[in-house]
Order: sequence, then structure tokens, then C-alpha cells
Amino acid sequence: MISTHVLDTERGAPARGVRVDLYRDDVLVGSGETDGDGRIAELAGEGLHPGPYRIVFHPPSRFFRRVELKIEIEDADRHHHVPLLISSYGCASYRGS
Repeated sequence: MISTHVLDTERGAPARGVRVDLYRDDVLVGSGETDGDGRIAELAGEGLHPGPYRIVFHPPSRFFRRVELKIEIEDADRHHHVPLLISSYGCASYRGS
């Protein structure tokens, strides 16, 4: 499973309503919008296979209009959490737990 959490570090609050897309190669395999807590609990669930994926965030930042992360899934049976911290001045991600 893949989940995500988007935090607006400029406002110090969760980023609500952020569209997030998950691709395997060029095929869209998951999509969603962050909830009131800035989370998508299950961007992808069953049917996840090992290999490369792209997570594309469409944040509310005035500068960062699209943030794309390429990740590698080695164990499809494990939970993968990929958060994004975003503001008008910077963005960062990390491998969550």
C-alpha cells in the first residue's frame, strides 16, 4: 500500500484538497485528493507490484505547481508512506513509516 500526507509548512497546517496521482510507467494506477488532515490513506492498495513508480503532487504553492517524485517499490506487501512538505519557498519529502 502507498499512502501520503501533504503539509503546508508556510501556514503550518495540513494541505487540504491537493490532487495526487500515482503512475507505474505512464499508466495512472491511483489518484486522490487529500482530506481535511492533508492525508490520502490509500493512494494504491492491492495490485501494487515491485518496480518504479511516480507520485505527482499538484500543491497549492504559488511557486511549486507540480512536484514529481520517482520511487522504487521493492516489497509490494509492505506499507509505503511518502509525505510532502510544501511552501512557496521550498519543498521536501522523506520515506515515512
